[in-house]
Amino acid sequence: MNALQRALALGFGAALIQALMLIAFAWPAANTAPRDLPLAVTGPQAGMVTEKLNQFSPGGFEVSSPADEAAARQAIKDREVYGAIVTGNGAPRVLVASGASPAVAQQLSALAQQLSGAPVSAAEDVVAADPDDPRGGAFGAMVLPLVMSGLAGGVLLSLLVPTVTGRLIGLVTFGIAGGLLSMAIIQGWMSIVPGPYLALSAVAGLVSFAVAGTIVGLATTLGQAGIGLGAVTMLLIGNPFSAATSAPEMLPQPWGTIGQLLPPGAAANLLRSVAFFDNAAAMKPLVVLLAWAALALILLGVGFLKSRGAAPAEAAATPKTDPVPA
Repeated sequence: MNALQRALALGFGAALIQALMLIAFAWPAANTAPRDLPLAVTGPQAGMVTEKLNQFSPGGFEVSSPADEAAARQAIKDREVYGAIVTGNGAPRVLVASGASPAVAQQLSALAQQLSGAPVSAAEDVVAADPDDPRGGAFGAMVLPLVMSGLAGGVLLSLLVPTVTGRLIGLVTFGIAGGLLSMAIIQGWMSIVPGPYLALSAVAGLVSFAVAGTIVGLATTLGQAGIGLGAVTMLLIGNPFSAATSAPEMLPQPWGTIGQLLPPGAAANLLRSVAFFDNAAAMKPLVVLLAWAALALILLGVGFLKSRGAAPAEAAATPKTDPVPA
């Protein structure tokens, strides 16, 4: 391939990458809508409201019917539902949780007014987002730097540290230092995420280790092709389908579900549980992140065994030379 052909191939390749990135990031945002979104409806008119919900948005809501308003509030705090509509004594009242998703909270507030056909009281925020980030924009923007820094750390360790042991030491150092430093900035300086500092730092550190470790593990076993595979998985699939700014049930399926099985989506979900909901519904995203961290360690172990096996083979392939007589 001459220089002109190489230039044309690189140009078309860059255009293809650009098109894929546009699809990955713009398509989910353009198709945001409720899809089996968990919602509680209670009160004497719960049946009528549920029927209107099904007419207004078929398949949009997965409606549960708690016994009363107190049970609906508890379901919100346990992250079983994103909000509740309470009927009786006048127009329906709306309970939301902007800590779970400011975007969903806004949609539920607007939906209640459309259902009633008359002005309704302002929605009550049962679990509010941080007052310094009421719309959740900073929280959503926080996930991408965690993923990008994990990618960068994984690439640097893969290219600059030759031994598997050294890469593992670098990963552990990155996870601990990155988690503590990132939460010091997010909580201490920006003050946009409430909750226990050490627990949130542990989550951020686990995310850093899982993302960077996956890159390093794939690079150790597959070479430079592993870096590309890991980057595509985390950046082009994991990040746009993480639902960090909305909710998994607001994204096209099955991508909303798949996004929660990747580190970016699990990170956003776990951070919300720890910061706003006193660890409610934290087990599933924690298991996902631990599984990715374990996968990274397994890949590093495979790479270590390969390197150990390659060393004797290279020694055996080296020709022996007879000593030259004096």
